[in-house]
Amino acid sequence: MELIDVEGIVISETPYSESSKIINVLTKEYGIVGMMAKGAKKLKSNLRSGTNKLSYGTFHIYYKSDGLSTLTGVDIINNFKNIITDIKKISFSYYITELASQVMKHEYNIEVFNILISSLLKINEGYDAAIITNILELKMLDYLGVRPIIDECASCGSKANIITISGDRGGYLCKNCRQNEYIVSDKAIKLIRMFYYVDISKISKLNISDNVKKELDMFINEYYDRYTGLYLKSKNFIKDLEKLENKI
Repeated sequence: MELIDVEGIVISETPYSESSKIINVLTKEYGIVGMMAKGAKKLKSNLRSGTNKLSYGTFHIYYKSDGLSTLTGVDIINNFKNIITDIKKISFSYYITELASQVMKHEYNIEVFNILISSLLKINEGYDAAIITNILELKMLDYLGVRPIIDECASCGSKANIITISGDRGGYLCKNCRQNEYIVSDKAIKLIRMFYYVDISKISKLNISDNVKKELDMFINEYYDRYTGLYLKSKNFIKDLEKLENKI
């Protein structure tokens, strides 16, 4: 095995013996890599802080393509300190990390990694975690092979008189093709397309009303349920957290 450096983020950690752990790292270079982190649970271990979930850094490993690689060190790039101290930001960050990991299992693509890291950095900077999550969800659809139709009517192909969006019917709907679907705001229609094409790393402002946020989320959730077949536990946690907040 050769000693190499990989850029990545810890997506899961599992205890192994009294002092070690096994971590899965989503890497830019090789996709998901399993690593044995010997002694990482020890208080004085130099691997301790770099092997927690959401740790983002350069991992020094003895790489093994067909089994567990061995971790020798981690240089932290960003510890996401503003995320790990906020339960809401943590919940969204865990979800988008799990989603990106599932997409990467479907097909390795370096852009999936780049989109995830850009999203986490924006959440850490204080941008609305729910909106950043929606943007990432839209972008992941391309890599899952189920891109929504947001340049024309999903039913007839017309570019005129677009009146709403339907997750069940695959995207935009014009006035003539809309049946009983809920009519969303013009802002939601425009933002869906904007979010799909925007470079997350270049976002400098997000000012969206609660009503539009609900419309965007409704479409994306419906679309994922209809076309992706993905059911992630971390998404359910977000829903449970939102229900709890509404009761308070």
